[in-house]
Amino acid sequence: MWLGLSLFYVGAVLCLNGLWMLGRIADKEIWVINLFTGLVSLCIGMASIFGPGADALSVRNGALTLLFAFTYLWVAFNRFSGADGRGLGWFSLFVAITAVPVAFDTFAGARSALDCWMGINWTAWAVLWALFFVLLALRKPIDRLTGVLSIVQGVLTGWLPGYLILAGKLG
Repeated sequence: MWLGLSLFYVGAVLCLNGLWMLGRIADKEIWVINLFTGLVSLCIGMASIFGPGADALSVRNGALTLLFAFTYLWVAFNRFSGADGRGLGWFSLFVAITAVPVAFDTFAGARSALDCWMGINWTAWAVLWALFFVLLALRKPIDRLTGVLSIVQGVLTGWLPGYLILAGKLG
């Protein structure tokens, strides 16, 4: 159930961040969903790492969940502080590089349709985080591309699978 909860709000924040990058949501509003999703992901990550029955797999999953938590908390912080996002861009490169072997490992260990879908998701997220690196750290004008891809990925890698898992229809 942690996965469904996490993906559901990751879907929401990706869609809304995409709309923000397309100029449909103001800077002063976008921090709310980023802070909320960051805190939800932080709680899930910490519970996975430190909760009762934590094992190597749950610690790994918690560590990967914290990549999302930290990303969204950093976006919220940047909206409060007025930071230009370059630090977040370089962190996004770290996450993009990390997501590549996670995708390979996920495909290699896939035993179900959900596992395969998660492999595709990690591949997609690696691309999106790489675009955030290019946009924020390298300062390339790819706002529109990144915004549109964020919305598409929000629906396909977060919102839809998150809802289906929470509804008991996937997993």
